[in-house]
Amino acid sequence: MTQHTTALFEPARLPGLDLPNRLVMAPLTRNRAEADGTPTPLMATYYAQRASAGLIIAEAATPNAVGQTYPNITAIHSPAHVAGWRQVTDAVRDAGGRMFLQLQHGGRVGHPSTSGLTPVAPSPVPLPETIFTPQGHQPAPVPREMTAEDIRTTVADFAKAARNAVGAGFEGVEVHSANGHLLHQFLARNTNLRTDGYGGSVTARIRFAAEVTEAVAAGIGAGRVGLRVSPGNTVNGITEGETEELYPALAERLDGLGLAYLHVGYADPDTPVFRKLRTGWSGVIVANPVLKKISTEGVHRASEALLAAGADLIALGRPFLANPDLVTRLRLGAPLNEMRDRYFMYVGGATGYTDYPALDAQPAGASSDSMVALDGGRVA
Repeated sequence: MTQHTTALFEPARLPGLDLPNRLVMAPLTRNRAEADGTPTPLMATYYAQRASAGLIIAEAATPNAVGQTYPNITAIHSPAHVAGWRQVTDAVRDAGGRMFLQLQHGGRVGHPSTSGLTPVAPSPVPLPETIFTPQGHQPAPVPREMTAEDIRTTVADFAKAARNAVGAGFEGVEVHSANGHLLHQFLARNTNLRTDGYGGSVTARIRFAAEVTEAVAAGIGAGRVGLRVSPGNTVNGITEGETEELYPALAERLDGLGLAYLHVGYADPDTPVFRKLRTGWSGVIVANPVLKKISTEGVHRASEALLAAGADLIALGRPFLANPDLVTRLRLGAPLNEMRDRYFMYVGGATGYTDYPALDAQPAGASSDSMVALDGGRVA
């Protein structure tokens, strides 16, 4: 093993929060919550195992009932949710870690069989694929177009969810405006057909994402708030249009708030949009690399390219999923565990969740020279 001493392992800082290294655990939906969205003790174990990350961004939690995407995902809109998450944050803090919580509304990515409610979206354009429900995969329903009152209520729900997250012990929250969910649906031309002040031009299409982020920042302080985007991402049937104009415009509107960070998913340092975001954003950028090969050297190469292009922190999903001691492995140049994709989502339980071995319990011959990408881009 060759020990690595790159900038990945140097301390970093967010507003009001010191980080021991520049490695961030990206949010990963794992479907291990109770049916009502309450986090479980097993989740506390899972996150505490990964507390050596500079920052953990916990999996997407819904700010209201209609925002639920899949079965057994987490939520943050009831006292039970807050109490469940408190068990998680306490366990991570006791293990020396720090956590933000991602706030995600699914928009049209939802089903009445899961939430009991008809999904809402910018426009009545259904997801062009099936969606997983408690009864298995079903055709996606036509969502109800959000009214002006729906928009105001949803913005308020995000702000309340952020306050709940702080009450649950999180250092901050990440507003999810990526991967084809509600805020991303407002950004995209094919899912936003509105003719009011929230649709049409680039300025109008960024408005909802900006208002949500601004409300959350007003509710808990901008330094506790990150924003995640994934420019050009087509997952969940998204076709954005004007990608190179959308994201710099959104970043310009929000830059003066003093947010904790801008998180760029599927970040490619060679693309014009990444360069524009780095040039135009005055704060911290968290970059989630596209990993063609999930191995120790592959992670180092992709991470170092993004750091050289101006990223401040590197967010990794699948490597953290299968390697609770990822920071140590990367520092030592040790091989990574292979991910067991069968147990990623929709299955529950400890298998493929809390039973990945650390180096001191590593079976002989484990390697990560190949790893399976899965679930249509929903994995970071």
